[in-house]
Amino acid sequence: MSPPDDASPRELLHWLRTTEDEPVAIAREILTTAMWAVGIGLLLFAVSGVWPPMVAVESGSMEPQMERGDLIFVMEEGRFAGDGSYADTGVVTYRAGQNSGYSEFNQPGDVIIFEPNGNGQAVPIIHRAMFWVEDGENWYDEANPDYVGTATNCEQLTNCPAPHAGFITKGDNNGGYDQASFGAHTAPVKPSWVVGKAKLKIPWLGHVRLQFGIATPPELLEVKTHPVTNSAPNSTDSTINSIAVSA
Repeated sequence: MSPPDDASPRELLHWLRTTEDEPVAIAREILTTAMWAVGIGLLLFAVSGVWPPMVAVESGSMEPQMERGDLIFVMEEGRFAGDGSYADTGVVTYRAGQNSGYSEFNQPGDVIIFEPNGNGQAVPIIHRAMFWVEDGENWYDEANPDYVGTATNCEQLTNCPAPHAGFITKGDNNGGYDQASFGAHTAPVKPSWVVGKAKLKIPWLGHVRLQFGIATPPELLEVKTHPVTNSAPNSTDSTINSIAVSA
């Protein structure tokens, strides 16, 4: 049934909201669903300060804390900084978390999402911030010897001395530091490379996005794994896709 030809704008709006005419009803449901989705997205963005605020894990380098297909809520790194965050970065390292008692995803320190080597066109990585190094620092002496491969001194360790100040990072399930050529190949992570912090996970919900393989811009999160030199057999990169994250 069509609305009366002389219907006022108010009457027409009422008809659109209440009619059972099938094409109109379907369009109304689609529009309502879209409006709810946009509203929820804007609310999450307001809370997190990051877009997209949700990412889906696509690889296993952060297992068992993050499994493939988990949906992760991401927050801007400066919000709700934990005890022991470094300077004004808002990021608590593993080492600082051990001292302060702060933990995320069952281990000390923050899990951060960052652009490897500051490359905005590369797939972002989601790994744990382990400790901070200064420009030119010999960080071999600070490193856990189990996470530097076969290196026995700074000269044999990639990115040592540190080419600049930043975070040394590691996937929880990887055999060594990213900066020692395990998992992600990246220099110490500068604060300006950090996209956000992982704060909450919803198990398996990310499989919806992974199943349909929705295309997303390269700067938004898509997880791939890459073989790396001197890495343990289970070392992988965790990268991110609009609703997907790599560990």
